[in-house]
Amino acid sequence: MTRAPPQNANSTTLPDSRENTPSIGKIAYIMSRFPKLTETFILYEILEAQRHGVHIEIFPLLREQQKVTHPEVRILTEKAHFYPFLSLPILGAQLHYLLRKPLVYLRLLFEVLRGTLGSSNFFFGAIGILPKSVHFAHEMEKLGICHVHAHFATHPAIAGLIIHRLTGIPFSFTAHGSDLHVERKMLDRKVAAAAFAVTVSKYNKAVMVQACGKDMSDRIHIIHCGVAPEHFPLKPASDEVNSYEILCVASFEEVKGHKHLIKACEILAAHGIDFNCHLIGDGPLRTDIEQQIACTNLADKFHVHGSLPRPEVIDLLQKADVFALPSIPTKQGKREGIPVVLMEAMACGLPVVSSDLSGIPELVINDTCGLLVAPGDNASLADALETLYKEPERRNRLGISGRKQVEEKFNLHTNTMKLMGLIADSCASHRDKRCNAGHQEG
Repeated sequence: MTRAPPQNANSTTLPDSRENTPSIGKIAYIMSRFPKLTETFILYEILEAQRHGVHIEIFPLLREQQKVTHPEVRILTEKAHFYPFLSLPILGAQLHYLLRKPLVYLRLLFEVLRGTLGSSNFFFGAIGILPKSVHFAHEMEKLGICHVHAHFATHPAIAGLIIHRLTGIPFSFTAHGSDLHVERKMLDRKVAAAAFAVTVSKYNKAVMVQACGKDMSDRIHIIHCGVAPEHFPLKPASDEVNSYEILCVASFEEVKGHKHLIKACEILAAHGIDFNCHLIGDGPLRTDIEQQIACTNLADKFHVHGSLPRPEVIDLLQKADVFALPSIPTKQGKREGIPVVLMEAMACGLPVVSSDLSGIPELVINDTCGLLVAPGDNASLADALETLYKEPERRNRLGISGRKQVEEKFNLHTNTMKLMGLIADSCASHRDKRCNAGHQEG
């Protein structure tokens, strides 16, 4: 069976990067950690906006130290604004605003500390980032930043709020998954103060509206994360499978559900299916998962690769027969947004098996571009994997539809420009307000 690729499936020709680019001044991005291997959606969103001529300054709250990085990270890391939690310039920034805007500064301290009270994570985290965020504000004023966008609704959004209160620079933030579902301290204040808020799924928006009130609904926009389809070659169709190659790319955390994938693979083995299960990633539960594998008597069927750079991940996606991500909600309330790794697998034309959970069904339409199972249901997960093993035509059909879904709705190029359009409107509104204020003073 030959697969007819979707139109332009493997094309590397991109639209003119300057065409229809919204007019935007200099903007700043804030994130918890940079560069973080598992947060490719931030990296490639920045690169895509820069390709369109948008000037972005990067202000991470923490510098991530990791052995494996994506090839594109180096240049951005060299230009990012990394600061310690405390230094003489940071103390100088506190003094700057305390002398020039004492009431604003003191009200801000009260707002942030009171708003995060009751959660040790938020409260002590806020104390930790507050001086640095005040320094960000001082630096951004000097740089002429016209808008701040924060990734994650937790401390990065608090940093955006701090900068906005001190400088008047408008801010926005994107809420993804666990940053929204575990705790929502100050979420209503952040949405109310922001020029706009973004989230990655309809499911998330419903959570935010419930927490913030229906009158905030129009301020919350749904913009999916996305991938660049041309970076993910469409894998050839396959009629027969010798050894069934199962791939999972995920950090070793409870929310990713690795333990259920291993149990499902044990069921496949009991049904006589020859498989190889490849696990890419790292994290706090890696040792636990390796121990679970060791107890299965199938250790030679599991391959734990650790963290890999993007080109090596794409190579394994091309060799796989199916992609599995059996996400689960945790007792602490963690749950997925819409995992970008599912988009990457689907962009390759790889059929996916995942969980009917949070925003995942908005990407993986069940039996149209993948198969969904109940979270934590080992038998159903095994059944879905076995179905795709035994039905190559279905496997190929889901793969083609998955590629189309990514191209049309989870496309990095179009979705980044949606966000840049909102930021451009914010910058224009900010300029108009400053001009009107200047005229009134004149």
